[in-house]
Amino acid sequence: MKPYVLLNSAMTVDGKIATNNSSMKISGKNDLIRVHTLRKEYDGIMVGINTVLIDNPKLTIHKINCKKSENPTRIIVDSSARIPLDSKVLNDDAKTIVIVSSKANKASVELLKEKCNVIICGSKQVNLKLALDKLYSLGIKSILLEGGSTLNFSMFKEKLIDEVSICIGSKILGGYDSKTFVDGEGFDKNDCINLKIKKVEKIDDDILLKYDVIY
Repeated sequence: MKPYVLLNSAMTVDGKIATNNSSMKISGKNDLIRVHTLRKEYDGIMVGINTVLIDNPKLTIHKINCKKSENPTRIIVDSSARIPLDSKVLNDDAKTIVIVSSKANKASVELLKEKCNVIICGSKQVNLKLALDKLYSLGIKSILLEGGSTLNFSMFKEKLIDEVSICIGSKILGGYDSKTFVDGEGFDKNDCINLKIKKVEKIDDDILLKYDVIY
């Protein structure tokens, strides 16, 4: 068994979610409120280590009223245990799980265990299928994936995403140093991910698209 996974993201009209070294506000205020309302509905919120290193996010619900106990468990995919110990996701505002591979430095892992729960899955890279199985056994039955482009690709590749929600902000970023919604080596024409549209919604000057994922 695995948790139900909704990939939620915001991207520009030209498909960019960030630059290589920083994030940016792509969608408007009301979409941010939507996202934080969505966070309240899920057991866990997942990102990759690059998101933590670049943005140092809280990954808590703070755009709407929320009790501390209502925050989802923060889940960080970090194969090499590179997460700084002073990262905001390691504070006591919510529970945190860091998923590492067995190649991670043992001393770093031991220090990390003093701050949060650590799951070891995979040898060189995190085995995402096994990781989601373990998360399910820990009571994480639903995950809001707010990953960067690399984690998004890996989750699609392993066929672990059930639903996609994309807010297209009224911006164009361009540039070769920009991150797209999904990176990685890509899929060939026979293996590309197919989506079935469920809903189209206008939020201020943005467009929200909701899809089921077809494997």
